[in-house]
Amino acid sequence: MKKLLLSMILSLCVISFAFAQGKVITGKVTSTTGPIPGVSVFVKGSPGNGTQSDATGAFKLTVSENAKILVFSFIGYKSKEVPITGQTINVSLEEENNTLSDVIVVGYGTQNARDVTGSIAKVTAADLKDRPLATIESALQGKAPGVFINSSSGKLGQALQIRVRGISSISASNQPLFVIDGVPIVSDALGTYTEADNPLAAISPDDIESMEVLKDAASAAIYGARGSNGVVLITTKKGKQGRTNIDFGYYAGFSDPTRKGEFLNAAQYKQLMEESFKNVDYNGYSNSSELWKDYTGTNDWDGTTDANWVNASFRRGHVQQYNLNISGGDAKTRFLISGNYSNNDGIIVSNRYVRTGGRLSLDHTVSKILDIGGAINISKVDNYRIPTDNAFSNPLQLNALPPIQPIYNASGELNNNTVYYNSLIDISNGSNLSTTYRTFANAYASLKITPDLVFRSEYGFDFNNLEEEQYLGSKTQDGGSTSGYGNDYNAKSINFNTNNTLNYTKVFNQKHSLNVLGGFTFQDTKFRYGTVTGTGFPSDRFVKIASAATISAGSSFETEYSFVSYLARVNYKYDDKYLVSASVRTDGSSRFGANKRYGTFPAASLGWIATNENFLKSSTWLSLLKVRASYGLTGNAEIGNFASRTLYGGVNYAGTAGTLPNQLGDPNLTWENTSNFNIGLDFGFLSDRITGTIEAYKKKTTDLLLNVPIAATNGFTSITQNIGDMQNKGLEFSLNTRNFIGAFKWSTSFNIAFNRNKILRLVDGQPIFTGGRFLGRIAEGEPFGYFYGKAYAGVDANNGDALYYVDASRTTTTNNYNAAQNQKIGDPNSKYFGGFGNHLSFKNFDLDIQAQFVKGNDIYNMAGGFQSANGDYFDNQTIDQLNYWTPTNRITTIPQPRFDSANGTRPSSRYIQDGSYLRIKSVVFGYNVPKEFITKYKLQNVRIYASAQNLFTITGYKGYDPEVNTPAGSSLQTNNIQIGHDFYTPPQARTITFGVNIGL
Repeated sequence: MKKLLLSMILSLCVISFAFAQGKVITGKVTSTTGPIPGVSVFVKGSPGNGTQSDATGAFKLTVSENAKILVFSFIGYKSKEVPITGQTINVSLEEENNTLSDVIVVGYGTQNARDVTGSIAKVTAADLKDRPLATIESALQGKAPGVFINSSSGKLGQALQIRVRGISSISASNQPLFVIDGVPIVSDALGTYTEADNPLAAISPDDIESMEVLKDAASAAIYGARGSNGVVLITTKKGKQGRTNIDFGYYAGFSDPTRKGEFLNAAQYKQLMEESFKNVDYNGYSNSSELWKDYTGTNDWDGTTDANWVNASFRRGHVQQYNLNISGGDAKTRFLISGNYSNNDGIIVSNRYVRTGGRLSLDHTVSKILDIGGAINISKVDNYRIPTDNAFSNPLQLNALPPIQPIYNASGELNNNTVYYNSLIDISNGSNLSTTYRTFANAYASLKITPDLVFRSEYGFDFNNLEEEQYLGSKTQDGGSTSGYGNDYNAKSINFNTNNTLNYTKVFNQKHSLNVLGGFTFQDTKFRYGTVTGTGFPSDRFVKIASAATISAGSSFETEYSFVSYLARVNYKYDDKYLVSASVRTDGSSRFGANKRYGTFPAASLGWIATNENFLKSSTWLSLLKVRASYGLTGNAEIGNFASRTLYGGVNYAGTAGTLPNQLGDPNLTWENTSNFNIGLDFGFLSDRITGTIEAYKKKTTDLLLNVPIAATNGFTSITQNIGDMQNKGLEFSLNTRNFIGAFKWSTSFNIAFNRNKILRLVDGQPIFTGGRFLGRIAEGEPFGYFYGKAYAGVDANNGDALYYVDASRTTTTNNYNAAQNQKIGDPNSKYFGGFGNHLSFKNFDLDIQAQFVKGNDIYNMAGGFQSANGDYFDNQTIDQLNYWTPTNRITTIPQPRFDSANGTRPSSRYIQDGSYLRIKSVVFGYNVPKEFITKYKLQNVRIYASAQNLFTITGYKGYDPEVNTPAGSSLQTNNIQIGHDFYTPPQARTITFGVNIGL
């Protein structure tokens, strides 16, 4: 009996074990290009019961007897569900044309692209791939319709100028708001240089999953008081369920200036200067040699030197970058770990940029109702800077030095006896380093209160620490008189942010789709700096302030601002055809007056997906037709923290400390407000082989923040108030085509944008004009920053005098500069801009070409008054100045050379040129090594490629680079107004790189 019972128990165990084992499914996953390793294979409804395909695409999975469907998913391919009908399942996955293309990141959430009623431009990780991008924003250049990006300079680490649908403010910032993984970050420069540093350069482009630009009020009003300049949402990469993937990337290359100036050699220089001296009778001297020696203190005129000072400021740059990314996880926990190192020796001597960073992302499913996670990004940037464009120590100003003066003296040391300062001495006997430590971090918890209601809480911080150390030794111009000069500057920005939202999503009766979002956010940002200056160092080996004999200056500063906000949004869709969206945000800010502390910013939009109507559903040629319209309000709060307050400051009077009022406040000071109307048409033809968008918009900004003159009876001459209006209106068009979709694939993209700006109202109608060498001006009825000054009329053929038009009628000329009236002489705003690209692939080869263009903008070459000044002073001249007026060369635009006589060299339209250009921005040629060659080494993929940035440029501009904007000074308003100016600004670099990406 006992033996029988034991036998029955053993039998039941075997049966139970066999039942628990279920059945084994095997198979292989392939695509049109071969097997796919790393594909997630799991039972539908049971993601924990899964596996992954191996290097050959094969998989093996044990499933229960009642399992019905297997799900196959892999990044870059469409997911596929396959019924379990046997024990062998072979699957072919179809490539996804654009990963994540159906999902758009919006403020505080995501939306299906077909349901979006606002205006949003998107750039994905694929657009950043294999390009040696110095900063993430540059990936938007030429790719996002209506987003104008100007790199401004070839200096490394310098901030880009970004304008979303035009300029919206005169005195406040025009840069968009940047939000990384839900956290608004500080994008203001912390440094002391006129050419601002770029805080976003601390982010590695390889960490970016996508960037969405919110352009109209329907999309940006959810960010309220900071949405007028557009919003850039940056989503970083996260770990995904599946096998652990290890991706390594490396590239290296070299760079050269896209253009070098063509200046006179020694013989040509002496020819021009001889003519210039002769035409003023040598200023009383008997010959050129005497004049030169008395003015310069050198005998170089009689020497044989032929120096190339232009080349002395440039060098061949070198760049290299390493990236390592490890990601993976299961249904419970997903992770991503990445590290990067980038070293860029720039094209300007001594300019170098080094970035080191790491990132960790972790997401964990605690239960069916709770998800938690977060990420932290840490980076260190060393920027070996060069001086500002307007400084004599700027290497680009070396081109002003005469070629008859040697770079090195007879002892082999750098020549310090030159007409202008030899800034190479600053490089050899000084240092200039800016170091940035940047940390972005965020954490979240998502609680599913009900299947339809989710509460999400996010907390993030952005910590930015900048250290600037400058030392000028005893041989330098600034350090020589003080036995060495040192300056240390340390700035910190600490930004905390929290978002708390409730999100309700429900579909009623299969036709009514409703999404409701409500939330509360708070942001607090502190900024502080300290600076100290020392002079008198024992030797140039002691470069720290501690070694200085005299602490000659020092100061410190601290400020803080905060935002508290309440937001709500409703999205409604009926029958997958009719779309309605509305949002409202109320912002309170410490920056504005006590009586106007809060502002409310509503927006509403409508959409109609016409192709889902019965009369179009059966169309075989029209795949998408969607009409949308929106209207809303946004604000601009990017001004100083205390503009609304009456301020007092410390004052020193005869050694006694005291206080003194230094600003008059206005308790009614509030936001700049922008109303924004947008209408758009989205279309798709032939199963989306052809897709595109047409949009028209009108933006009107009111309550501009301007300095209003007041009677000085109370000790103040101005007060900041909300007075002034401005308008932008424009049209945008984008088109994407898949021309071939077989073994040979060819796709094309094109976008173009037109924007017209007009100033509508200013304080008492008074224009804003800096004057001096700057020509930018603000006036009612005119575009922002138009050029205003003397109109150059050419050269008097009878005597070589420079001529100017007397007035705007341009019928009468004069050789008297002061007798000519100022008038409109140019417009730095483009008529249109955009980009186009082509992507081709055949088997394992691919080629991507991207171009950008700008048309109709003018550039004022401020340096022209020195380097194209027909021998007005000792500066070397551009080679075109040899075509100067003589009695036998009467028909020319270059006046007779007259030393120190300002014959045609003062600011005028003579130095305004067309800045239009077409630039091949990037070219990438790649080869994916066939999987049959790499699987035996247990590799998933190997890709080698060659890349070129700024390959060539077509332009009529005679300066270094048409993509330029020299900052005018430290004033935000002045920098805003003086757009389109060029003053010894370095050109962009043409960079060629070779790289490899390896996946394990």
